[in-house]
Amino acid sequence: MKHTVAVGKYEKPLESVRSIVDACNGLANLPQNARVYIKPNIVFWTRAVDFPKWGVITTSRTIEDMVCILKDYGVNSITIGEGTVVSNPRDRETPQHAFESLGYKTLKKKYGVEYINVFDRPFVETDLGDDVVLNFNQDLLESDFVVDIPVLKSHNQTVVSLGIKNLKGCIDIISRRRCHSKNPEKDLNFWVARLADKMPPMFTLLDGIYTNERGPAIDGRIRRSNILAGSSDILSADMVGAKLLGREPADVPHLVHAAKNHSRPLDLSDITVVGESIESLASYHEYDFHYQDDENGCLPVPLAKQGIQGIYYRKYDLSMCTYCSGINGVVLSAIRYAWKGEPWDKVEVLTGKAMKPTPGMKKTILLGKCMYKANKNHPDINEMIAVKGCPPNPENVVKALHKAGIDVDPGLFQNLDQMPAFFMEKYQGKPEFDARFFTVE
Repeated sequence: MKHTVAVGKYEKPLESVRSIVDACNGLANLPQNARVYIKPNIVFWTRAVDFPKWGVITTSRTIEDMVCILKDYGVNSITIGEGTVVSNPRDRETPQHAFESLGYKTLKKKYGVEYINVFDRPFVETDLGDDVVLNFNQDLLESDFVVDIPVLKSHNQTVVSLGIKNLKGCIDIISRRRCHSKNPEKDLNFWVARLADKMPPMFTLLDGIYTNERGPAIDGRIRRSNILAGSSDILSADMVGAKLLGREPADVPHLVHAAKNHSRPLDLSDITVVGESIESLASYHEYDFHYQDDENGCLPVPLAKQGIQGIYYRKYDLSMCTYCSGINGVVLSAIRYAWKGEPWDKVEVLTGKAMKPTPGMKKTILLGKCMYKANKNHPDINEMIAVKGCPPNPENVVKALHKAGIDVDPGLFQNLDQMPAFFMEKYQGKPEFDARFFTVE
């Protein structure tokens, strides 16, 4: 059986998305009178700044275009659902602000579209096999058809984040943590590979109007790429999406797992690509943040090149979940700005669930509840400095670093919601980074 993936350039509103849908017959499995669920990618949001999140979140352009196409097919029940990551998991105002800022309220007025924060809705325990049990948003599971619209981006843990990975936004927080297992045989990629296995019929549209290198978040390198790809087979869409990002599907662990689970080849031999060729649009997107490990310490390469010594901040692993990831980059930035040229006194920072202390360290910071629980009684810890929260409280992180002799600026942690402005300001004013892609008129 051949699976069709349509690949094309974004050139005009509505027309470009429609050409992808038509070329791959993407709505062939759409039932009559269907309840349709649209899953965008709104990985993060803040009310503090108004910069569009180019390459981080799905454009409102593709969402509205898809709504118009569904309406043309006679669909009257459309729900947009997402579980956005926010600094405080109990925050309900920020997700609503995201929906309204992206024009979903206008979509409701124009087309009768509903939009939901999945954390306000029921979840259903779902057994995906091989001991993979996750709690999915009930609205998603009970829909008749799903339109999955992720951003075309690389990902610093899963290599790429496309259609399958995007469904992680429809599981609850407990399930998200569960995916970041410390079991090396059943790690994050093993869990992610099964996310689509119990879904209703689906069409996947990869939104590559803006792509993200070293994603998935605001600290990646954003490009205006003008790429769209779509398929009624999510794995085929993701394998072609990986190639568009310059990656072989065989080099993306969760796609390897998914292909094995469904007895599919990884060489695209059972996929027919229509429209533009992959080669004409593909561009290599790095996914990894490189670290240097030597006698002076373990740090990301930019910090090591700065000459920072005496701190061992090992590279994140697959067991570090989304909520610790959100503060990890801020901690490293704070350390970088706190450096005054004098080596720190053998300070180690541990993250995730799997890391173990290094013998000989004088101070060990256990960052996050999971790391504290894993190592609180470890005999190789000389002086333990614990940050127990889930997610870690920024104020407690500052106290821990100060106790370790690293005089970080508390202001960096007090203004976390301002961080998108810091990363996104380099794109502002450039004509190719157009805020109108994230609005609905």
